[in-house]
Amino acid sequence: MINPYKKNAKLVLSNGIVFPGFSFGASGTAVGEIVFNTGMTGYQEVITDPSYHGQILTFTYPEIGNTGVNNEDSESSMSVKGIIVRNYSTNNSNWRSLKTFNQWLVERNIIGLYGIDTRALVKILRSNGSMNGVLSSDNKNVETCLKIINETPNMEGLNLSNEVSAKQSYLWKFPTYTDFDVRTSYSEKSKKLKIVAIDFGIKKSILNRLVSHGCEILVLPYRSSLKDILSNKPDGIFFSNGPGDPASVTEGIDLARSLIEHGEIPMFGICLGHQIFGLALGGSTYKLPFGHRGLNHPCGKNNKIEITSQNHGFAIDPNSLSKDIVKITHYNLNDNTVAGLEVINKPIFSVQYHPEAAPGPHDSDYLFKKFVSLMLERC
Repeated sequence: MINPYKKNAKLVLSNGIVFPGFSFGASGTAVGEIVFNTGMTGYQEVITDPSYHGQILTFTYPEIGNTGVNNEDSESSMSVKGIIVRNYSTNNSNWRSLKTFNQWLVERNIIGLYGIDTRALVKILRSNGSMNGVLSSDNKNVETCLKIINETPNMEGLNLSNEVSAKQSYLWKFPTYTDFDVRTSYSEKSKKLKIVAIDFGIKKSILNRLVSHGCEILVLPYRSSLKDILSNKPDGIFFSNGPGDPASVTEGIDLARSLIEHGEIPMFGICLGHQIFGLALGGSTYKLPFGHRGLNHPCGKNNKIEITSQNHGFAIDPNSLSKDIVKITHYNLNDNTVAGLEVINKPIFSVQYHPEAAPGPHDSDYLFKKFVSLMLERC
């Protein structure tokens, strides 16, 4: 029996399967790729990660919202289109909390669905792959929802960086909060290191982590030119995470290719930036069936393993990379996809995951130290 005090909502998948449930957060209709995240914590950071732009996110953890929302943990001003949970908490209990989860979702216009069997939904996505769907509390019938889905492009071929990248450059000097190990001691020389970060959908915690390692960051839009970058005389160049299909970000690929050919400035790429490096080096990418999204993905090589935080739906084809140019440094140990690479004889490397640990384990923080070391060697 349907509770009359709850507002009905539903999820309609592109294959016609319908999940009836109840609405929370904002009201309305959202359409996008349905994906899932296996993390048990950090929902505020996850929802505001620009890499989820254009997607509707399912949390596999059964209850979300019990710690409320604060002013420090959002990674950007952007959000997912909608979220799906088994249960959401109407009460919040945390000393940092300033508002309830539901209030925050309404403010950000994020549509929520709860009361469905999220385990069944995730099994469908794992078996059939991520697919487009409609999340609606507007009493739209199934036929209307399917029509909306059919008119919505799939993620393959979409360049979403132009929707999330900064419109103009800005300088990031100081952390906006004290993250772990922010008191790491570096010499005065390292504190003057200047990084140009190319913004494909960058997270605040990545900028804070670089600052905590003694860097000053100039963030540039993803369509910046080689001249724009070199004119700032950076000690290092960072290619950020971001949403969409990496093969469609042609400006970023061309820029990475030019910088790699230049080859003298240390470069570090993560997530989408990693995939762009692979494409710039002559490789190709492909869409994963259901992606890697969570905080517990093991990556490594040669008996060295780190547990990583990930959020991506595409991967580099290892067979497309020239062994004379590229060395694969990490594999995802769940499915052997490429999780890290280095350019041979050049100070350029990248990883498929999010080493800033927001949210996630801190196993990968050494990568920031490696980036700083490469810059210091050339100062």
